[in-house]
Amino acid sequence: MATLEVHVVTPEREIWGGTAQMVIARGIEGELGILAGHAPVLIRLAIAPLRIQREDGTWEVIAVDGGFLHVTSGADGSRVDVLADGGELEAEVDRDAARALAEQLEQRLSTAEGQEELEAELARAKMRAELAAR
Repeated sequence: MATLEVHVVTPEREIWGGTAQMVIARGIEGELGILAGHAPVLIRLAIAPLRIQREDGTWEVIAVDGGFLHVTSGADGSRVDVLADGGELEAEVDRDAARALAEQLEQRLSTAEGQEELEAELARAKMRAELAAR
């Protein structure tokens, strides 16, 4: 049986590593589902949740702050490497702090210069705050 080995890393740490049934990622051009045997691909990730279905059927959700996802496949199975700019496991997210930060950033955004940086920071905060809605 083909396997799907997954590694999610940031410059600071490895967030998650192990075998999985499926990975669902959001690239800048749309969502992508990956199963064992997937064709090789490299995509640029959006600021969005990354979903990993473990071998036991449970889901791991990781808040990913952009980066890249790379898939390779061979006779032994497939490997998914997520090289994220930043990220954290859903269980690590402080949703109240993320909501408060999102509100603060929305207020600053209306009057600030350098809005592109603030918009990216706001997107990261909103994505983490929305994990509570799951």
